[in-house]
Amino acid sequence: MAGVLLDLDGVFYVGNEPVPGAVDTLEWFRQRGIPYLFLTNTTSKSRSGLVDKLRHIGIDTDESHLLTPPVAAVRWIQDHVSGPSALFIPEATRAEFAALDRVEPGSGTAAGAVVLGDLGEAWDFQTYNAAFRMLMNDPQPALVALGMTRYWQALDGLRLDVGAYVSGLQYATGVKPTIMGKPAAPFFQSALDIIGCTAGQAVMIGDDIRGDVGGAQSAGISGLLVRTGKFQASDLKGDIKPAAVLDTIADLPDWWRATNHYLH
Repeated sequence: MAGVLLDLDGVFYVGNEPVPGAVDTLEWFRQRGIPYLFLTNTTSKSRSGLVDKLRHIGIDTDESHLLTPPVAAVRWIQDHVSGPSALFIPEATRAEFAALDRVEPGSGTAAGAVVLGDLGEAWDFQTYNAAFRMLMNDPQPALVALGMTRYWQALDGLRLDVGAYVSGLQYATGVKPTIMGKPAAPFFQSALDIIGCTAGQAVMIGDDIRGDVGGAQSAGISGLLVRTGKFQASDLKGDIKPAAVLDTIADLPDWWRATNHYLH
């Protein structure tokens, strides 16, 4: 193993609390010069907002160590879409799309792309139907999904994530989404390019058996599952088999040393 890809929510923190040992694990990789990158489908915050949150809970990093779906989405839209984009994303994430021409939902102006992120409690019928109506225009715009995460672990319990809303629009409109985030293989490949590793040299650690572990495996990367965040015992009974299951991210250095016998 030469590089490590790390999920954030549910792995390094749950809610506003860091997972015990998470900070020490990150420092262990830094001291050994092992390249790492956080991969997150979180779209409720910009990268700068995520950096601020991480520092507030004691995890010191910077934007260069964060790969988020908005960053990948902007690049794809600039290369493949003609016309403005309609953004169904949290206000805090809009700064990442400053380079794009935009159209307000419900304005009557046709969009070249409809972008969906995790709006959380801001989703209502009127908002969701506005996205549906834009996608029913002729010609149909691209449906760009900022990840396909099914749900996540909040302080008050499990909450639906963007994947559920994207799937509903795909069913209703027939538009196949372009996914910018986990579990899409191109998202993992972008991460490998950033840390300078091949798929066989990297490992992905996450709490989502499909988005993190299954997505990584589809890209040829070993996937490890942690028993924190959204982990459920039923995750171990499905068709996706992680390379290892760790109690928490704090156990990663021991697993790494056992896998890389020369590293102490």
